[in-house]
Amino acid sequence: MRVVSLHPAVLVATSAVWQTNCVILRSGEETFVVDSPILPEEIDVLPAVIGQAQFPPVAGLLATHADWDHLLGRLAFPEAALGCAITSARRMQSAPGQAQRELRSFDERHYLIRPAPLSLGSVQALDAPGVCEIGAHELVLHPAEGHTSDGMALWSSWSGVLAVGDYLSSVEIPVLGQGGSAVAYSGTLERLRSLVAQAQFVIPGHGPVLGSEQALSLLEEDLNYLQALGSRREAAELPHRRRSRAQRAIHAENVRCCRARKLDE
Repeated sequence: MRVVSLHPAVLVATSAVWQTNCVILRSGEETFVVDSPILPEEIDVLPAVIGQAQFPPVAGLLATHADWDHLLGRLAFPEAALGCAITSARRMQSAPGQAQRELRSFDERHYLIRPAPLSLGSVQALDAPGVCEIGAHELVLHPAEGHTSDGMALWSSWSGVLAVGDYLSSVEIPVLGQGGSAVAYSGTLERLRSLVAQAQFVIPGHGPVLGSEQALSLLEEDLNYLQALGSRREAAELPHRRRSRAQRAIHAENVRCCRARKLDE
């Protein structure tokens, strides 16, 4: 796991798996952990990383959305409250145990052993749009559906950091996951545009931290891809530098998702 400091109040811990980003924010005497690394040893060392940075004790966990790889903060901080958008809370309530099953499947495939099973406990549903207090500041929460049926982005104005969850990745094309929609995804990107323009750092769920200009360029690429996906399906051109075999496999799944949604309409 690689850990970098973006600001005196912000650390980013990047997992060795899928370049998954965990954002650590502090304000006053509170620290929040947004999303999570993945590997057991990365999760084990997370409290020590926060302590070595002389951040205050972790007061809460936040998840940008309900995919299992963003929910593992409870393994590092089992006593901390977990907050997420109302849409994410509803998704978890509608499919109890899904995150645990998917984590167990991942661990079995990769021969990983964890000291304890994942227990999400009680989840605090947050309004998005809305705010979440942290110390002397507020995180502004923005709805972010499209990758899945749920989600939120978090804007930290005091540090210039925008955590967007699984959007604006320079290593991954737009992914239409559980309940995902190309139309909703495009709507989220448009809502994020003005925030991206203000941000000093844009932190995607997977991949390198971006500056504002780079993130805006990716935003346009992703909008163009999603528009082509809707009209051209398989023939849609993938964004430049994201045309690997793995990304073409994701594109094929996106095409199937679009067709399935069309049949449901």
